[in-house]
Amino acid sequence: MFKKLLASVGVGAAKVDTQLEKDQFIPGEDVHGKVVIQGGDVEQSIDAIHIFLMTEAVREVDDRKVKEEVSLQKYALSGPITVQEGETKEIPFSIQIPFHVPSSLGRRLPIWFETGLDIPRALDPEDRDPVTIAPHPYIQTILEALENQLGFRLRKVEMEYSKRHGYVQEFEFAPGGNYRSYLDELETIFFLNETHVEVMLEVDRRARGLGGLFAEALEMDESRASLTLTKEELTGHPQTVARRLQETIDRYKK
Repeated sequence: MFKKLLASVGVGAAKVDTQLEKDQFIPGEDVHGKVVIQGGDVEQSIDAIHIFLMTEAVREVDDRKVKEEVSLQKYALSGPITVQEGETKEIPFSIQIPFHVPSSLGRRLPIWFETGLDIPRALDPEDRDPVTIAPHPYIQTILEALENQLGFRLRKVEMEYSKRHGYVQEFEFAPGGNYRSYLDELETIFFLNETHVEVMLEVDRRARGLGGLFAEALEMDESRASLTLTKEELTGHPQTVARRLQETIDRYKK
């Protein structure tokens, strides 16, 4: 009885360790691994095993921005099982990285798998495994077109909460080249699908003259636009993507 009491607060309880075959992925890729459960000092019943794909995001609360942990995807790996005292159980799994998962872009955005055992009337053990999510090739093509061909410089990447779209990854670019003279910044959001990417752009024009200053003060200098790039365009000639982006952005020169 005393051992069960200790296990309920985490002393001598079962432990969980998720082992992945690798730790670098792209959206849409399969993840293979196993959950290893090491039994503690007493027999314990586990209601379920879940894996959560997690990240950090910014949400505006009472006119201030707060950072919070966000679940991007939940995976159910197992129903009820029992782990005997000292027993080791291995639960193999294969899950898929969803297309809406953001990119890590180096260390700009932390992303990790979090595994939890649901143990009734006890402290639920957890395990965290950081992973790197590279941009999907479609997204990489768009980023390269903006930076290498249109002269924009990636300045900031952040997960933010949108009332309309939920949590989205926002890319903020500083203008370069010809755009430096009439843009303050360019913000983009990508909605990735297997056959296309929907690109949302927010073009922040530089203030010009008295009218421009009034527009900037009233936040009327920001214009929103969108375009859809197909799989054929994204896998074809790089200039095609750059041209489509340029045509959309150039509408706001005046």
